Amino acid sequence: MFDQINGLPVHALVVHAVVVFVPLLAIGAIVYALAARLRPRIDWAVGLLAIVAPITALVAMLSGNQLHQRLLDQGLKGRGAEIIADHQGFGTLTFWFTLGLGIVTLVMLALSRRPSAPRAAGVGLSVVMVLLGAVSAYFCFRTGDSGATAVWGQY
Repeated sequence: MFDQINGLPVHALVVHAVVVFVPLLAIGAIVYALAARLRPRIDWAVGLLAIVAPITALVAMLSGNQLHQRLLDQGLKGRGAEIIADHQGFGTLTFWFTLGLGIVTLVMLALSRRPSAPRAAGVGLSVVMVLLGAVSAYFCFRTGDSGATAVWGQY
């Protein structure tokens, strides 16, 4: 299912969505956490990104696992296999941190709609959102960089 579409690896197609949606979620979540006055204007976009970004990261991870297995079956080894294993590790971390960011963001969206919500909960979620946003963006970058090295680098 996550292997190929018309002979092209699904992974090569879906990673482009990840490099757009994960950083957008990270930026949107950070802005949402830090700029309370903007929340009513961006809540729909941040909510949508909180759902879409983890899904694209999951599909990229699953399709990457399929591609990795196909390459191993075709005899990939040595330095190339090491680079792809590193890329796979970064991709897995990107998925999990993005999923966490998506969940925390959706909880924050729900909490922000409740006028009686405790202020401490909002502050705590905001801190977690900023941290998860930064970590998700970092691992998205590391994953993309290691993937580009795997495809275009010299090894």
